[in-house]
Amino acid sequence: MIKSSRTNKTGPEPGRLKFSFFPGCSLKTSGHENTLSLFKFCESVNIDLIELNDWNCCGSSSAHSIDKKVAKYLPMRNLSLAPKGIPLLIACPSCLLRLKSTFLKIKEDPAMRQDYEDFFKTPFDENLEIIHFFEIFNRIDLKDHMKDPGEKLKHLKVAPYYGCMLSMPPDLRFEKSHAGIIEKSLRQLGADIVSYGYANRCCGTYLSVAKPDIARKVVNEIIFKAMEAGAECLVTACSMCHLNLEIRCTLDSPIPILHFSELLSLALGARDQKKWFPRHIVDPVPLLKKRGLLA
Repeated sequence: MIKSSRTNKTGPEPGRLKFSFFPGCSLKTSGHENTLSLFKFCESVNIDLIELNDWNCCGSSSAHSIDKKVAKYLPMRNLSLAPKGIPLLIACPSCLLRLKSTFLKIKEDPAMRQDYEDFFKTPFDENLEIIHFFEIFNRIDLKDHMKDPGEKLKHLKVAPYYGCMLSMPPDLRFEKSHAGIIEKSLRQLGADIVSYGYANRCCGTYLSVAKPDIARKVVNEIIFKAMEAGAECLVTACSMCHLNLEIRCTLDSPIPILHFSELLSLALGARDQKKWFPRHIVDPVPLLKKRGLLA
C-alpha cells in the first residue's frame, strides 16, 4: 500500500482533500511513472491518496471474454475494499469503466447486491463515490498552488490524447464528461494546445497484443496527425494508451508521449523526473530542456 507523504490516520489536514486510490495493473507496471507523477502532483495540491490495501486486477477488457464469473467478482472485490466515507479515485479509464459499471449494477440489482454481500461478507456501500482523476479539477484550482501559472509550460505545443475509454458506454451515459480537461488545465499552465482531430481515436488497446499490425497502423496515424498539426508532444489520459503509442509507433523521429500527470507535476516544480523519464521509449528530456522546462 502506498500513502502520500502527509496522510494521517485521523483524516486530512485542514484544507487537504483525501481519497482512496485504485491504481490498477498498468499504473503499477508498464505505466509506473504515471503513478509516481500522479502522487507527486496530488501531494503538491494538498491531496492525500491512500492506495487500497491488497487490491486486485479489475479484469479490464480481458476477463469477460474468458470467464464471466471471474469478470464479475474481480471488480466486486475491489469495491469491497474501499473504505466508507472517502471517495475512491481511479486514474485508469479502463479500470474506471469496470469498477463504476459494476458498482451501478450492484446498486440497481437486488440479486446482485445480495450476491455481493454474501460473497464478501460486507454491506454494500451504495454511497461510495467513485471518481476519475480528472474530477479533481472540479475540486481544486491550479492557480491556488503556484505563482504565475501561465508561464509554467512556456508555450509547449501539446496534442491531448484521451483515447476511447473515457467516451462513456451506455451503462455510464449519465456520468460526467471529461472532455476538455487536459486542454483547459494545460492551457492554464501556459501550454499551446494543438487541435488535430484524433484525441479520442482508439489506440488499438488490447489488439496491440493480439493483432499488432492493426495497432501499429492506428498508432502511426494518431502520432503522424499530431506531428503534422505542429505538436511537440502527445499528452495521454491513459497509461495503456501511452504504452501502445510508444511501443507500436514505427514513424521516423516520433514526438515524445507524456502522461498528463507528468506535465502537471513538472509545472508544479517537481524534481523527480529521473524516476520517470528513463521509462519512456521516446526520451522527452531533449524537448523539455529545449523549452527550458528542465535544467
